[in-house]
Amino acid sequence: MQTNETTATSDSLNLLADGVPTSQASEAAPIDGDVASVEGDQGSTAPAGASDRPTEIPEKFWDADTGSIRTEALLRSYLELERRLGRSVPKPESEDDVEGINRLLGLLGRPPAPDGYEIAAPHPLVSPDPTLNELLHGAGFTQRQAQLVYDLAAERLLPVIDEATAELEASRQIDRLERHFGGPEAWRTTAAQIKAYAEANLPQELHMALAGSYEGVIALHEMMRKAEPEIVGQAGSGQLAVTEDSLRELIRDPRYWRDRDPEIVQRVTAGYRNLYPS
Repeated sequence: MQTNETTATSDSLNLLADGVPTSQASEAAPIDGDVASVEGDQGSTAPAGASDRPTEIPEKFWDADTGSIRTEALLRSYLELERRLGRSVPKPESEDDVEGINRLLGLLGRPPAPDGYEIAAPHPLVSPDPTLNELLHGAGFTQRQAQLVYDLAAERLLPVIDEATAELEASRQIDRLERHFGGPEAWRTTAAQIKAYAEANLPQELHMALAGSYEGVIALHEMMRKAEPEIVGQAGSGQLAVTEDSLRELIRDPRYWRDRDPEIVQRVTAGYRNLYPS
């Protein structure tokens, strides 16, 4: 019995490892491969996942030191985005999106209605026109663009209109003069005579003023006719050269061939004497 107890005691002592039963010690003691893992876990003081930023979170919103989202930076960015979106205008969905198109044109400067254009008339002949403003509004013209249309009309179109009007009026007056003097050929002859007389005897300003209208030309012709006896007598002096055509024109005058006006007859006679002296 004694031997058995000793053996038991010895076995019991052999089973002890630093006060821990062998069976318990083998359960508690880590194997070599687990030692580093345990020591590594115990030596790390950073929160779990501190350096593992989720892919959906931008780096500027991630605090790597704390392993958390920077909420203040995220809030500031959101507020700025909201402010910008509040100032933006959505693009019209299609050409039929009348509301969206009107909203966009209104922000660009088009008034709500055609009568909202404030046009400054650049010329008395170019004043705001309701029909034109309606067309400009329908085409989407802004206030500045509509004003530009009127300004260009005064700057570019009025000179062209004035020139065309002057040419038309001159043509109309020439037609009257041709009828008055007996046809285009007779008018050309008389016009050359009137021009020579006016350049030789009248100031240029008066000459140009009278030559610009039918009534002025008739007045010049009457002045020349009354001065013809004296001028014919001065033929060759450089003031007015009497030609055979001008004398033929006098002969065609009814006062010569029908009325036998002594004054006209005397002018024709004196003219031929100066042209063909004996």
